[in-house]
Amino acid sequence: QVQLVESGGGLVQAGGSLGLSCAASGSIFSINAMGWYRQAPGKQRELVATINSGGSTNYADSVKGRFAISRDSRKNTVYLQMNSLKPEDTAVYYCNAEIIRVGVLGSYDYWGQGTQVTVSS
Repeated sequence: QVQLVESGGGLVQAGGSLGLSCAASGSIFSINAMGWYRQAPGKQRELVATINSGGSTNYADSVKGRFAISRDSRKNTVYLQMNSLKPEDTAVYYCNAEIIRVGVLGSYDYWGQGTQVTVSS
């Protein structure tokens, strides 16, 4: 079994900052890409940022220059630092990881339970 547990969401005023973290645990052999996605009410889930095992990052245009993704591979944890937050960043944020499990062929996507981020104007 593999679990992704997120923490760090909450309520913040526009212009403020929040940090999210997501720790993967269980029968993990290795983790390829990790990332953050978000889903606002009435909208589809969208990519926010990803980071691969080599540390290369990718960001949605809407968050470039404001958000920073990082990971600690020893802790199987991915982080998202969100600065200069805007009301349009309000959404449920989901952690994602492409994981190779011990004794299992191939890699599979796993998702966290989601954490609410609300930015007030």
